[in-house]
Amino acid sequence: MNSSSELREGEPERASGCLGAFEPSEAQLLQTAFSSVLGRAVFVDAAYVCRCANQEFLDFVGLTEAQLVGRSIRAVLGDAALGPGLAQVDRLHRGEAIRWEGWVDYGSRGRRYVQETVTPYRRTADSAIVGFIGIARDLTDLKLREQELAEQVALQKATEAHHAAVVRAALDGVVVIDGDGLVVDFNPAAETIFGYCRDAVIGRPIADLIIPPEHRAAHQRGLKSLLMTGASRVLGKRLELPALLSTGETIPIELTITDVTLVGRRLFAAHIRDLRAAKRAEAEIRAQRNALYQKEKLAALGSLLAGVAHELNNPLSIVTGQTMMLREAMENLAVADSDDLTRRCDRIATAADRCARIVRSFLAIARQREAERTPTRLEAVVEEALELLAYTMCASGIAIERDWPEDLPKLLLDQNQIHQVVLNLLVNAQQALEQAGGEDRKIIVRIAVDRQAGSVSLSVDDNGPGVPEAIRGRIFDPFFTTKPQGAGTGIGLAVSRGLVEAHGGSLRLDDAPEGGARFTLLLPYEPALQGGEAIRETLAPAARAMPAYHVLIVDDDAAIAELLAEVAGRIGYVTTRAQNGEDAKAKIETWGGRFDAILCDIRMPSGDGPAFYDWLREQYAPLADRVGFVTGDTLGPLAGRFLADSGCPVLEKPFSPEEIRTFLAHLTNPGRDT
Repeated sequence: MNSSSELREGEPERASGCLGAFEPSEAQLLQTAFSSVLGRAVFVDAAYVCRCANQEFLDFVGLTEAQLVGRSIRAVLGDAALGPGLAQVDRLHRGEAIRWEGWVDYGSRGRRYVQETVTPYRRTADSAIVGFIGIARDLTDLKLREQELAEQVALQKATEAHHAAVVRAALDGVVVIDGDGLVVDFNPAAETIFGYCRDAVIGRPIADLIIPPEHRAAHQRGLKSLLMTGASRVLGKRLELPALLSTGETIPIELTITDVTLVGRRLFAAHIRDLRAAKRAEAEIRAQRNALYQKEKLAALGSLLAGVAHELNNPLSIVTGQTMMLREAMENLAVADSDDLTRRCDRIATAADRCARIVRSFLAIARQREAERTPTRLEAVVEEALELLAYTMCASGIAIERDWPEDLPKLLLDQNQIHQVVLNLLVNAQQALEQAGGEDRKIIVRIAVDRQAGSVSLSVDDNGPGVPEAIRGRIFDPFFTTKPQGAGTGIGLAVSRGLVEAHGGSLRLDDAPEGGARFTLLLPYEPALQGGEAIRETLAPAARAMPAYHVLIVDDDAAIAELLAEVAGRIGYVTTRAQNGEDAKAKIETWGGRFDAILCDIRMPSGDGPAFYDWLREQYAPLADRVGFVTGDTLGPLAGRFLADSGCPVLEKPFSPEEIRTFLAHLTNPGRDT
């Protein structure tokens, strides 16, 4: 027998015949055995020369039996194909069978995965080895399929791991249910939103967990219809729905449902977003937008009132001035009923002055003007407001109770503003009682001083229905009102709070002890000087002017100019009137600037007050120091800036004859502080 080195050294000579020296019966046996082998089968003799093969082997190598027989197996298959067997050829010669499996490169025939067995062949059990039988099963397709399946399994595992990582890290809640509505997955975000632990909800019906009871029947119908027909009105759509937390609380959520059926198992994934924060932010934005809108309305209201003030204060000035002059005339005439007529004049003057103060207070609120405080008795302000409402209170059957000590100190207050606050609170209480109806309606006004705490409180109680808890947070908002349309504007309490806060105080709402509402005005305890001294500087009354003083009066309203001229004339001034700034320039040019004082309006057509003042500073500088402005528009943006920049004295409309006398004395007195 040849050794293994013979197989490596070269190809032995060809032998003739199918099985050479083998007996016919032996050859027939091998042929029969090869025909039934599943795989490629070949017999080589001890010199590794092919002697027999089955049809599958012949087809694989592309040879006929006649072409194969007598050729070396190395020449047929190549060294690469014999590699695994060459390493174990010594075992073959010792009579051992060898088996191996793996990929083999067959050159032009391609790379194949085979399972091969090589068995030594003996005629008898103790005879010499006369050849080798090689059988190879080609498992390439099976191996490729196994690799493909392994890759698919690995890809599926990687996909599932990636999906799980994405779902676990998702900021939105992800809940997966099966066709029976049972929870299959519940990510950490869903745990955070709904308050459930994942392990506690897996396998439980989703309807019992997060769907409010009133919506569960609709959920069951929708899921059943989806499984039966495959059609749904919710799949893939963004929905806003209520959801139930583990605590029983209902919250708003945004929901998207997706069909994620896997391997024939019907699954549905719900992506859930908690809308509580978004709704709170939306409500905050809406509230801020409304607040901005209300501020814009108040700003527009302030601008409107500033424009109206000039027109409103002019007739009020005429009413006030003419009334005072009429009163003086009545005092100087000995006529019947002169006392009664004088009292009527006083009432007219008081009413006109009240109108003027209301306009000024409202404008001060709109322009955020600082309060002008003087020594004021708070109880006197309350009595004045009660007196104003006495008739309507009595007509409505409302009783008024007063409760305050007799030794209340004077406080530094803006009397007109605090009067407006008290009036607003009393009117609100009156309207609440009128709407509620019933008997024994009453309002209690209390004033108390807490010197230790440094505060004075004024409370207005009513025994009406009170203020509902739901709207208490909005009761001081501008333009918010619960009154019927036409019965209120919704700015009274907002304005009142602004006025009180301008005094360094506060205004709050509480429940009255006897039911109803209690509004408490809390002011800092700042007692004024006792004895009537005013806290602000005023001009001392003037002596009668000398007739030599010549005053130029500039106003586009003829009635105002006439009133000013008449009052000035009565106290000894010579007056000249001009209709506007251009007319005043002409008058000054005509007189060569020989005027002792100028009373000028601010807003006028054909040359307003600021333009006229600038002209004076350029052309008649000394005369510019003796200009005083008379206006009802001190809170307007134009007038406010001009008066602040120029430092000129100003007399606000409406005015009294005494105020005109004092103002002129201030302008014409050479020693005055300019």
